[in-house]
Amino acid sequence: MKWINDKDTKVPIANWASLIEKDAILQAKNLANLDVVFKHVSLMPDCHVGSGMPIGGVVATKDAVIPNAVGVDIGCGMAFLETNIPVKLIKDIKTVDGNLLRTILLTIKKVIPMGFAHHTEPQQSYLLDNPSDYIYNIPIIKEEIERAKYQLGTLGGGNHFIELQINEKGNLCLMLHSGSRNFGYKVADYFNDIAKEKCGLNTELPYLYTNTDEGKNYILAMNFSLEFAKENRIIMMEKFKSVVFNLIKKYTNNVSVNIIQEVNIHHNYASLEEHYNELVWVHRKGAIRVDNGTIGIIPGSMGTSSYIVKGKGNKESFCSASHGSGRKMGRNLFNKNYTIEEAEESMINVEHLGWSLDRKGKIDLSEAPAAYKDIDIVINDELDLVDIIMKLKPIGNLKC
Repeated sequence: MKWINDKDTKVPIANWASLIEKDAILQAKNLANLDVVFKHVSLMPDCHVGSGMPIGGVVATKDAVIPNAVGVDIGCGMAFLETNIPVKLIKDIKTVDGNLLRTILLTIKKVIPMGFAHHTEPQQSYLLDNPSDYIYNIPIIKEEIERAKYQLGTLGGGNHFIELQINEKGNLCLMLHSGSRNFGYKVADYFNDIAKEKCGLNTELPYLYTNTDEGKNYILAMNFSLEFAKENRIIMMEKFKSVVFNLIKKYTNNVSVNIIQEVNIHHNYASLEEHYNELVWVHRKGAIRVDNGTIGIIPGSMGTSSYIVKGKGNKESFCSASHGSGRKMGRNLFNKNYTIEEAEESMINVEHLGWSLDRKGKIDLSEAPAAYKDIDIVINDELDLVDIIMKLKPIGNLKC
């Protein structure tokens, strides 16, 4: 980690990223100049330019919350499951689709809506069906809650994914990445507009004081969105497990299946925490919380390794770590400079169902591994933040 001390910022910046754009540093300096910023700004090793605030940025504030420092996909995060199933048992099984991995991916795509797709019927949800009166009467919640029932259990697009992996013991693991869908986006946008109005500042980082009705309502709505995102991942993981386990049992004479561990975490949120002997609101936009001993998930790109880690509770990062490998090239630029042949070559050992289409129907290669930083460099940059528990390699990947 290196400190960036700038005479033009109110607080310094702690930077763990060995590869970072100048524009991301400029965004961090904007954070470091906010009146409500506390102690310093921290940049994780996957840090890159975001909207207003860099992705992979962590900022603590006193008595204020910044909607855009959480972002529009409130509660976006990861779910992970480790099994006892040896990958060698299933990898070479032939099916009518070609092989068992491909059959699994094709079946999942039938039961989990992806991209902009939602369910055609409202989904049952304890959270959405039983909101408190106070939550329900927040205008944006009341407006969006019925639509949210159609979004529950859907993946989304972009860098959201479902993946089959092999760990160092040779066993099968399942991982998925998703968030609060359009519901979280609407909540974020609504409160960011209110913050702009209340703050009266010409900034992409308007804030709300936590002792105001608007600030209190944002915190309630954000936490409701976090629970929605978590339930969204739980529902998808249940379907993911069901497809995988049923197909494996079908093709391997009913092999015994055990789940060794499960993890479900957010990486876009704000929470009230104690740091440097003060209570502050820690905003993690593309960062995970890793208190001492806390288990975290740091995924790579769709063709590279992912990691399960354990936190060291590093105070200078506000007990945070990276949420992934981080982009090194924007989507448009990547599509201009890379060919489908290059993208396919990078996925040669990973079963997948082809590349996404953009809104104009053109092939979008921007999720290929070369668009992202090297995950092993990212992990090496944060070994003072986390210990590695498990390295995972992808064997099958599904994106919109």
